[in-house]
Amino acid sequence: MRSRMLERLIFVACAGVFSCAAAAYPDKPIRLVVPSGAGGITDILARLLAKDLSASLGQQVYVDNKPGAGGIVGSQSVATAPPDGYTLLMAFPSHVVNPTLYPKLPYDSVKSFAPVAMVSKVSPVLVARPDLPASSTRELIDYARKNPGRVNYATVGTGSLGHLASELLNQMAGTKMTHVPYKGAPQALTATMAGEVDIYMVSSPSNVVEPYRAGKLKVLGVSQGERLLLLPEVPPLSDTLPGFEVFGWNGILAPAGTPAQIVNTLNREINRILGSAEFLQILRNEGATPAPLSPEQFSKQIAADIGRWGKVLKDANIKPLNY
Repeated sequence: MRSRMLERLIFVACAGVFSCAAAAYPDKPIRLVVPSGAGGITDILARLLAKDLSASLGQQVYVDNKPGAGGIVGSQSVATAPPDGYTLLMAFPSHVVNPTLYPKLPYDSVKSFAPVAMVSKVSPVLVARPDLPASSTRELIDYARKNPGRVNYATVGTGSLGHLASELLNQMAGTKMTHVPYKGAPQALTATMAGEVDIYMVSSPSNVVEPYRAGKLKVLGVSQGERLLLLPEVPPLSDTLPGFEVFGWNGILAPAGTPAQIVNTLNREINRILGSAEFLQILRNEGATPAPLSPEQFSKQIAADIGRWGKVLKDANIKPLNY
């Protein structure tokens, strides 16, 4: 009996210490891992978020870029970090693609992480070389059906959002367009403007506006279900292909086991920042929108995307790359 009483007292004491520690969070700097290089939309949003979180939490939040293997290197560093809220991940769409593309990941994309908050959503934009004999999604589909295998599309690599969106277009439209991967977005966009490839599903709409206005590109459609503020004259692809909807997202994950109190604190602060005028303006400039979700809603979105893109990968027989 005394032994059980002692166990209960120890448990209560430990719980009290833990509760106090969680209540004091944060009491040291927080590392925000970006699993890609500097300069892209994920990095830009992470740095803005880090600045605002530093002010609201009273501790420095600093960005640590860890690019490599489609986000795997940076993600692994967070999956294996202590679950104390001081190491976070700014995830992007590869997070929900990699479980199918790389069956032997060094972590579990669901079980190794605690979803904290979704930050933003962005709609890829379908562009075409300026002299392509098609000026709409319907005309592109008709042209591709008449020329199976001869129409090609640029991407920034196997398993990228643009790759999956283009393959989903192939599957839903009944076309056979050919994949041409490039090292990065600048190279893929330049190749499309130069006519080296026919079309390109651009993940950052802001990169399209200037060359489109200058007549260096055609813009055929946006992949979300409604028009973009940046390109109000461009219709959604779903006007031609009902049900077609693709968006990329950025979101914050923590190591699995991070206390719910810490997750909820971060979620509350991030969702508040998403409504700020400065953050909204940055998102608008990039053609993105804020995506405030609860941890539970974000978890469901991740699970749904893993299932959806896993099917597209398998149906298109897309194989993993060596890394």
